[in-house]
Amino acid sequence: MLPQEIIRRKRDGEELNREDYESFFGGFLEGSVTDEQMTALLMASYFSPMSMDETLAVTEIFLRSGSRIDLSPVAGVKVDKHSTGGVGDKTSLLLVPILAAAGVRAPMISGRALGHTGGTLDKLESIPGFGVSLSPSAVVRQLGDIGMVMAGQSADLVPLDRRIYALRDVTATVEILPYIAASIMSKKVAGGADALVLDIKTGRGAFMRERAQAEELALLLAAVGRHFDLPTVGVITDMNEPLGYAIGNWLEVVEVTDCLQGRETPDLMEVTYGLAGLMIHLGRKAQSVTEGIAVARDVVRRGLAFEKLLELVRAQGGDTAVIEETMRYRNADAAIEVPAPRSGVLQSVNARALGLLAVELGAGRRQSTDTVDPTAGIVLAKKSGDSVEEDEPLCRLYSSREHDLVHFRERALRAFTMGDGEIPRTGKIFSYFDADTIVPWSAEHSAS
Repeated sequence: MLPQEIIRRKRDGEELNREDYESFFGGFLEGSVTDEQMTALLMASYFSPMSMDETLAVTEIFLRSGSRIDLSPVAGVKVDKHSTGGVGDKTSLLLVPILAAAGVRAPMISGRALGHTGGTLDKLESIPGFGVSLSPSAVVRQLGDIGMVMAGQSADLVPLDRRIYALRDVTATVEILPYIAASIMSKKVAGGADALVLDIKTGRGAFMRERAQAEELALLLAAVGRHFDLPTVGVITDMNEPLGYAIGNWLEVVEVTDCLQGRETPDLMEVTYGLAGLMIHLGRKAQSVTEGIAVARDVVRRGLAFEKLLELVRAQGGDTAVIEETMRYRNADAAIEVPAPRSGVLQSVNARALGLLAVELGAGRRQSTDTVDPTAGIVLAKKSGDSVEEDEPLCRLYSSREHDLVHFRERALRAFTMGDGEIPRTGKIFSYFDADTIVPWSAEHSAS
């Protein structure tokens, strides 16, 4: 069938079948379907909802477009994790050593920064010498040797998704939920894990700003996982304000080392321990999620997770000296404090605004060819609900790319809302989900 006829049918609200997608995507890979035609199909799909059968067809075609990693030679249950992206979200860097210390195999294929959200690979590469480009055989070997690996997507892992995502990113079609599900789940199935835990972010700093949209995506992802025999559960978490205090690559690594050495950031570790509890339970190293959380807390308390972090860095060529003593790392060339304009109680911190500002400082990319400044970013001094005195620092800005930071101060200040009334502190984990249900978060009954 002609590509334009497939586009017309989708534009008019018809359900496309597997053969339609195979013909269209095959033509796209071969060059007979143009970028313009693919963009037209994406936009038609944005306005004409896709069925579950269409979602599964697209996911399967994505999956078949490249190779898969076979982790079966590695003993034990392999558990992966994916986050839909947030500001200050460094949970992956915490989870992998925690899981390995708990005896769970942790293969994590991660990505780079996208828009205002940070990327795990960029954070890892801020560690001098740390290599994220590993062959599938190297991934399997390291996972077997030390029980963990953190690497980037290889060139032959779901290449169709990579090409289509590049178009979605520049044509305002990122938010098509079936394509989000196909993109995430095809890579996770191809990655070879035995189980998957998802962290679906919602709020101002997330791609899914509305809770209802986050819940719709959560159920869709879990249902796709079940179809491909990949047990998939997860949580929906708050991304209205940054997670933790640090935003920016090396700055976030420092916060990770602090947390693993007992100087814990409460909101960050609340989410981390919740995810770890699910993953340790799925990895069959705990009888319940509650027990899994207790195991995670124990390996952090005893310093075992920090030792595993050092082992991971060493295995992938990184400099462990700067992890053991973060003050050895070079400072940003420029730094400036953002003082509070008045006394009061901090009512909110806009995660999206600070995420975009961190990109401007050099912590992210305006375009794919940009070089990331590992020293750039923002460190919060206050969080929502904290009392603040006039002129007390709300945050600090860092950059080695931008040397005059004064004109960034006002932009940073606009991300903070001051008031006089006390505000309640609420949990960061809203709910638990699997393929059948979403329920309020309670470790006692999740993943039972």
